[in-house]
Amino acid sequence: MAQLTEILAYLDAELRTAEIKDYPGAMNGLQLENDGTVSRIVTAVDASLAVVEEAAKVPGTLLLVHHGMFWQGLQPLTGNFFRKISTAIRGNLAIYASHLPLDAHPVIGNNVLLAEAVGLQKIRPILMQDGWAGGVCGEWHGDRDSLANALTSAVERPVHLCPAGPTEIHEVAIITGGAGSKIGKIAKLGIKTFITGEGQHWTYIESEEHSVNTFYAGHYATETFGVRALGDRLAHIFDIKAEFLRQNGGL
Repeated sequence: MAQLTEILAYLDAELRTAEIKDYPGAMNGLQLENDGTVSRIVTAVDASLAVVEEAAKVPGTLLLVHHGMFWQGLQPLTGNFFRKISTAIRGNLAIYASHLPLDAHPVIGNNVLLAEAVGLQKIRPILMQDGWAGGVCGEWHGDRDSLANALTSAVERPVHLCPAGPTEIHEVAIITGGAGSKIGKIAKLGIKTFITGEGQHWTYIESEEHSVNTFYAGHYATETFGVRALGDRLAHIFDIKAEFLRQNGGL
């Protein structure tokens, strides 16, 4: 057993939860409290109904997610949202969410961990804002096909490519999740290859117009890295079991 307050203090400090600005719906930090003791940690990308139902099977679980429960804003406690909240409360489940703070973390963040998994070298932060990095970039010595193979292996799924940039690649930028709209900013940095999770249709056109190779590797698939690493770290620090709950599907 571990104390929820001790884990929260660590998470809030390590992730800089109060410092990093985010979308209002992210509501980073503790989203649901339990009775104060934690019997195990479960990590997942999304606080979906299916994830909450699975995590709540063991009372006293702390669920760590990248996307929390309140992305839709204010809504009545009815239907599936009621089921989610009531299941969590009845199961004595605590829920903690970390969106941009977890993306940006320099060691266990989604961006840097995906860069390491792909095999980029000399990884550095980019798009700095208020003291935190909006993404990372690193060196790649090889062609576009070899990068596609490395990325496919890292995210364990097929990736979609807009092949508008050079075939020989020397530098790659990464912003996980739904960052296709950042192609213009990446191009302004002089970087001609970009990896993200997903983007709207117009981002493909923008990639062509900027002559940037853009890999769309899946929103979900690019954001599994941070929560898994965070769970493993907490398991080590607090001597408590942690497991990653893989979800079916996901874009």
